Amino acid sequence: MPSPRLEVLGVRHHGPGSARSVLAALEEAQPDALLVEGPADADPLIRLLAAEDAIPPVALLAYAAEDPRTAVFWPFAVFSPEWQAITWAVRRGITVRFCDLPAATVLSRWAAESTDDGEAARRPRVRVDPIGWLAEAAGYDDPERWWEDVVEQRGVLPPERQDAATPGAAALAGFGALTQAMAAVRAEAPEASGPEETRREAFMRAVIRDVQRGGAERVVVVCGAWHAPALAARFPAATADAAVLRGRPKRKVALTLVPWTHSRLSAASGYGAGITSPGWYHHLFTTPDRPITRWLVEVAGVLRRADLPVSSAHVIEAVRLAEALAVLRGRPLAGLAEVTEATRSVLCEGNDVALDLVTRRLVVGEAMGSVPPDAPTVPLEADLDARSRRLRLRREPTPRRVDLDLRTPGGLDRSRLLHQLGELGVAWGRVVDSEVRSTGTFRESWELEWAPSLAIDVIEASTWGTTVEEAATARLAHRAEESGTLADLTAAVERCLLAALPDALPPLLAALDARAAGDLDVSHLMEALPALARSLRYGDVRGTDTGALRGVTDALLARIVAGLPAAVGALDESAAAALAEHATAVHGAVALLNSPADREQWLDVLAALAGRDDVHGLLGGRFTRWLRDAGRLDPQAAAIRLSRALSWGQSPAGQAAWIEGFLGGSGMELAHDAELLRTLDGWLGGLVDEDFTAVLPLLRRAFADFGTAERRIIAEHVRRLSGGAAGASDAVTDDIDLVRARPAVRTVARLLGVGG
Repeated sequence: MPSPRLEVLGVRHHGPGSARSVLAALEEAQPDALLVEGPADADPLIRLLAAEDAIPPVALLAYAAEDPRTAVFWPFAVFSPEWQAITWAVRRGITVRFCDLPAATVLSRWAAESTDDGEAARRPRVRVDPIGWLAEAAGYDDPERWWEDVVEQRGVLPPERQDAATPGAAALAGFGALTQAMAAVRAEAPEASGPEETRREAFMRAVIRDVQRGGAERVVVVCGAWHAPALAARFPAATADAAVLRGRPKRKVALTLVPWTHSRLSAASGYGAGITSPGWYHHLFTTPDRPITRWLVEVAGVLRRADLPVSSAHVIEAVRLAEALAVLRGRPLAGLAEVTEATRSVLCEGNDVALDLVTRRLVVGEAMGSVPPDAPTVPLEADLDARSRRLRLRREPTPRRVDLDLRTPGGLDRSRLLHQLGELGVAWGRVVDSEVRSTGTFRESWELEWAPSLAIDVIEASTWGTTVEEAATARLAHRAEESGTLADLTAAVERCLLAALPDALPPLLAALDARAAGDLDVSHLMEALPALARSLRYGDVRGTDTGALRGVTDALLARIVAGLPAAVGALDESAAAALAEHATAVHGAVALLNSPADREQWLDVLAALAGRDDVHGLLGGRFTRWLRDAGRLDPQAAAIRLSRALSWGQSPAGQAAWIEGFLGGSGMELAHDAELLRTLDGWLGGLVDEDFTAVLPLLRRAFADFGTAERRIIAEHVRRLSGGAAGASDAVTDDIDLVRARPAVRTVARLLGVGG
């Protein structure tokens, strides 16, 4: 009886040349069993990977059942050799198995690693770069370029430049040569295969033995090129591998299939087996006929869609330049480096900004895959999928802006879903300023971007409930039990109303009322009020019942009014500035409440505080301004208070602070009240040099936020106070030295092509 035949195909995990060669080798070998590097306990998902409605890029996802943040991904693109091998075998009815360590073992050793995009995933890495060694031996200074020339461009050369042997035989011979090269590298660096690599290769050999014992006579293994020598050489005794695997830790895990994106295959995303140009590799695999020409045509399309002028002549010249560079550099075909230089020089005309656009949209790309509907999932994900489909919210990997009209049922439901997901930590979207001009409260703008890592967030959020609404309610109710600050609780109440979670509101209000009753710090109470006021003001737009919230808000405002007189006395500059910010927020909140009773009690306390001698000038000035705006002080009374604040009995710093508080970032008072302006001008004119120098920084800060129109009007009024002419044209020209300006005017005129 003939001994089983074993072929080991060492590949790069995401390489179009490797994928094409694997397909040719499989056609030649015609195996009756295929083993692919991947978690052995993911075998039940192989049928999903090869399903007609599975569109790469996708990824196997394994996560710890008790802690979904501990997770790892195994991504596949259409140009991944493993993907092509699996689909080839499944469609022919050939046995397919994964042969790497189970995810249960992998996750028992890997704690969750938080990366910049929130993923908890990592891959083992060898401590040497075997591709770099081989490239150096071949005379290349760039490992990526060597791999692309030798492996990735297999099959894309013109027929007359390909090997005379059959593609399958040539592919098998190429894999054999690569395995020998890797064996030489491993012999030179035995320390590169640490205990983890040794354990993985022992497990792979154990799976191969198991398949052969099951009757498979022709077995093909597709694995990373680094592991190929350990599987192609004579196996050690089975007992030796069993000893290496004995005592493997295990953990209860769950596995599923999730959509992935090209950008997540990029090495820049932090993925250990990442590549630099997923979009380019996808093009090489799917476009074997004239790939350079077709690529540069796509580049031209990207630039044209960005309103950049690119003609057919540009494309022709770019193709010629890329091919000429390849010949000069002795490359078998123009690679990414050559087409990038041709793109920069010809299509982008040296503009690196345009080149960066091509890199993001084409070289890396943002294609997103999809998985079969019967892929394993948690109930929360099923509910999210059903709701997003019903509301026509597509999960797209590129950012897009969505304007929601909250007066319509569809817009309101979309807003509620996105707010509920935000409460669960699933950051599909974020609220942004609307580009549509509107003074109403019925419009809400979102920027939506679905990242593959959000699949982990959905799984983690499933511990709170089986539907999005149920889970968000439970999460908010739990926050009511946590001892957050008063401002945290009021912010949670606001989010509760935005997300339309009425069942979470009672525990939040109870916790809020209890915390407000026991918190004696007025600044905490003032910080908490604005969120409640917004909730009451905009609740009617969203159709939410805010009746229970009104009592809590009124009680909070009453505590603020009662405690504020004791809190404003004898404050230093920093404390006064902090309290002024809180008071400004409360003043705006009272306006939002639109309650005459609330407004009157707030103005009553301001009136009592504005004239106190122990109140910091910043607060005294601000309170006086609000009283004047509300009609509690007429302009003459406000001018008297300003004169009193600027009298000789006050320090210059105190006087400047009062002015800063009174103006409050707006110059309209000075622009339209001549008496106030005259009083201020007289005070400034009477300061001695030392006092003026001392108050100048405070005055600059007070005037810093004035608008251009306000500054111009104030300047006109000041000129009138000093007896100057009132003409606007004079204000512009009187201070100009025409003799000194003439050379500059002449130069500008020449640049504009005007004048003699």
